[in-house]
Amino acid sequence: MWTVYILRCKDRSFYTGITNDLKRRLTQHRSGNASKFTRSRLPVKLIYAEPAADRAEAGRRERRIKGMTKPEKRKLVRRTL
Repeated sequence: MWTVYILRCKDRSFYTGITNDLKRRLTQHRSGNASKFTRSRLPVKLIYAEPAADRAEAGRRERRIKGMTKPEKRKLVRRTL
């Protein structure tokens, strides 16, 4: 099972990624060992997660989300809260 997720960073920016182990990946992000982007924007908070059947599906969804404007991403997150 794969997951597409969005993090909100300290500077209010969003980070979108995919993983097959969300708990592990969040631990990596929070410790500064996951990506350059989040490392300089700690702390991060998980604000959205969506399951995907496989890596290919997760990657396609990640690209669609990354192509959204910030207001569109906010709307996506609000719909799931």
